[in-house]
Order: sequence, then structure tokens, then C-alpha cells
Amino acid sequence: MPEPHPNSAMRVFGIETSCDETAVAVVDAKHGLLAHRLHSQVVLHAGYGGVVPELASRDHIRKTIPLVRQVLADAGVCPETIGGVAYTAGPGLIGALLVGGAIARSLAWGWGVPALGVHHMEAHLLAPMLEERAPQLPFVALLVSGGHTMLVEVRTIGSYTLLGESVDDAAGEAFDKTAKLLGLGYPGGPALASLAEHGDPRRFRFPRPMTDRPGLDFSFSGLKTHARNTIAQAGEDAQTRADIACAFELAVAETLATKCRRALQQTGLTRLVVAGAVGANRRIRETLKQVTASMGAEVFYPRPEFCTDNGAMIAYAGLIRLQAGQRDRLAIHARPRWALAGLNPVEPQAHSSSGQT
Repeated sequence: MPEPHPNSAMRVFGIETSCDETAVAVVDAKHGLLAHRLHSQVVLHAGYGGVVPELASRDHIRKTIPLVRQVLADAGVCPETIGGVAYTAGPGLIGALLVGGAIARSLAWGWGVPALGVHHMEAHLLAPMLEERAPQLPFVALLVSGGHTMLVEVRTIGSYTLLGESVDDAAGEAFDKTAKLLGLGYPGGPALASLAEHGDPRRFRFPRPMTDRPGLDFSFSGLKTHARNTIAQAGEDAQTRADIACAFELAVAETLATKCRRALQQTGLTRLVVAGAVGANRRIRETLKQVTASMGAEVFYPRPEFCTDNGAMIAYAGLIRLQAGQRDRLAIHARPRWALAGLNPVEPQAHSSSGQT
């Protein structure tokens, strides 16, 4: 195994290939994000109505190395100045993870620097740290994406307490399924949000699941069923579809807001971090802003382009852990399932906020 690079605390290369986006970035401990690139596979999978794992893996093989070259050129850096390579080790699609892991591990070996497999959801959780207005620890994190919806208490990086999670469909999954019921294309979440802009929020009222009982768990599968029943009863003309989309989106936003309010009250914290692709939804952002403001709390987001999967968050999460002295051996780590609560904590003095871009 290569010895740690003498500049290993300074500059980290990140590779993200957990699902249907190939992303690469360089983050510097002093200067922040130097460059990032992303290739989306939306067009590749659109005809299938969802991600085809084998096609995703093959596309990562084609696109990762060209993106590596482009990001190095964009950043104006050469491999000799890279101090470490971080890659998404999980959770995600096993084939896609192995592609990114193999390329990252090979680059690290060739460049003579350490490599580190990063937890995808921890990277999302830390993405707001890349912003100029970065949150201070401790905080409550709402991780809300196509595959995950969870509330996490974050006292220090790597020390996570799960407060609540979805017992069935994640919020993003419910968005996609409801969009399909409405005859919308892939990806469904953004399409539904766009349609909801034209809806009347007063026409239909969808349930706010699990808000009438204690606890911080979520359930969104019933909203999809409610949408199906509403479509069957009310018809599918253009305005009705927009009204249903609006009612669904509002129900998700208010459900998330109710649970976030409870989580802040339960923990006594006053900072909320929202990360994951669904966190880019405008109505959800507005609702959470109103709720936190009414409590005297603050809400923090990454910029919209860093809500979805991206290389910058992987590079930053890797930077934090490489600075703390963590390293992987030569094995490539790929974990389709990986509990966030099982990560090793990082000592507070190792934290680095790279709010510059």
C-alpha cells in the first residue's frame, strides 16, 4: 500500500458512481471546491422508466476517466498535487459502486496517495459544509432522497443518532411513483413539482401520514395510494392532474416539516440541515423555512446542484476523514447497504469547513 502523501491533508479527488450519475470533483482544504463535473444518465434510462443497473454500470465505465481528465484540467492541478482519492463505497447499486471504487483505487495507487471509501449519505449530510453559509455542529439533519428519508442527530461528524426513518417508500420514491400515476416522464420528482406549480392547493387535501401520532418515523406509500384513488374518482384532465400533484407535494412538504419540528424540539437543537435530491424541491424548502423561522431555528441547504448526487460532497467527506488519518487498505469497498449509524466518529479538531468555492 502506498505511504500517505505529504500533502494528504490538503487536496482530495472525489468520485461518485452510486447510481445513475457519474460525478468527479477536487476539494482543497484551504481553497474549497476547485472544480467539479457531472454526467447524468437520465436520457439513458428514460425509456425504461427507471434506472437499469447494468446500463448504469457500463455508462460509468465509459464516462468516469474522461471526467477525471476534465476536472483536473478545470482545476488547473496535476496528479502530483493530489493528496488522496475518495469514492462512494455505499450504499448504492453494487455494479456502479464497484466501477467507481476500482477506478478510484487504481488512481490512488498510480498517484501514490491513500484512498478512502465514503458513505454516500454522510456525504449528502456534509454537502452544506461546502457553502459560504455553512452550519455549525451540532444539528439535526433531514436526509431526503429517492432511496432514503431519515432524521439524524449530528453531534459531531461520524457520530450519528438515527431519530426516525421511512417505514416504507422514501419521499423521493413516492414522488416518482405518483408522477408515473400522473403520466409524467422520468425522473418523476422534478416533473411532478413542475406540474404542481399550476395546481390549486385548495381543491384536494391529502393525508399527512404519521403526523397524528408520536414519533419521528415516516410513511409515504399511502400518499401514492391516495393519489391513485383520487385520479380514479376525479378524472385525468390537465387541471385535475395539476391539482393532484399540488396536493401530493404539499402533503409531503408539511409532513416533513412536522417531523423536523418535532426533531428539533426533542433534541433541543436550533439548526436543521436538509440534504438529498428531494431537498431541492421549492415547496419543501419554503415550508421548512417557515417552520424553522417560527421556532427561532435556522435551516441550511447545499446549493441545488449539490442536492443531487455529486462528486464535491464525496471529495469533501473524504477530505474530512483523510485529515483525521483514516485510510483504506488495497481492497475495494462496495456496500449496497450500509448503516449510517455504524460509522467511526471523527475527532472535532479534524473538522474542516471549506465554504469557499
